[in-house]
Amino acid sequence: MKKRAWLGVAAAVLTLMVMTACGSASGSSTTHIKIGVSGSDDKYWKVLSEKAKAKNIDIELISFSDYTLPNKALANGEVDLNSFQHLAFLSQFNVENNTDLVPVGATVIAPMAVYSNHYKSVEEIPDGGKIALPDDPSNQGRALKVLQAAGLIKLKDGTGLYPTPDDITENPKKLEIVPVVAQQTPRVLPDVAASVINSGVASDANLKLEEAIFKDDPASEEAKPYINVFAARAKDKDNEAFKTIVELYHDPDVEAAVKEDSKGANVVVDSSPAELQATLDKLEENVKSGH
Repeated sequence: MKKRAWLGVAAAVLTLMVMTACGSASGSSTTHIKIGVSGSDDKYWKVLSEKAKAKNIDIELISFSDYTLPNKALANGEVDLNSFQHLAFLSQFNVENNTDLVPVGATVIAPMAVYSNHYKSVEEIPDGGKIALPDDPSNQGRALKVLQAAGLIKLKDGTGLYPTPDDITENPKKLEIVPVVAQQTPRVLPDVAASVINSGVASDANLKLEEAIFKDDPASEEAKPYINVFAARAKDKDNEAFKTIVELYHDPDVEAAVKEDSKGANVVVDSSPAELQATLDKLEENVKSGH
């Protein structure tokens, strides 16, 4: 009887220990999250990481130099999340690599804007003026759409995300489109009427968004493909730690750091995962159909 009683007590103690351990895991244990990024020295990551620690989330940033690598690492399970790309980029990667990566939260739109050393508005740009824009397909297509939104040109219907100068159907000012390497778009400003420059290059050249004579409208339909996101594997889209990280990104202190890092260029966007997924689905359909 004594042996049975001792065994009963031991079992009860073991059960209590297991229950206590489970309570600790759900209440105070730290969750380690690896996030793939294209650069890890921005101030906002430090602010975000500190706030995450208070929520028992330890963020480890894994920096990649090649834009294709963070998605491959995510698909292979080498990282848990990544944060470096917009939806247009993600859609193309998913289709070309047969992956199922999904957006779990929005971060920013990095506006593409028109800058000029000579004119204070797009209306002032003269007939025959030279307009520089990036020569790579993604940035060039977006730049042409910016010029169209500014009322300077009109593009052929159905050009998708990657129009070229050949798709210009109306050019009332007979502007001369001058494609250059993206990093050169600020450097040619003295020699052109205006230059279309993406956010990162503009920031590196110490150009402030308020100096632009025209820019993307972050709230427009045209801008939706360029919303940057936190991406995860589809099976992990409801992960609670991921949701917390997305929420913390939109904390006022983190948003202030994002603005400081980008010299005011990046615009923080708060779109729901469902809205982001709907946009991604449309973009993937367009990629598959060649638009």
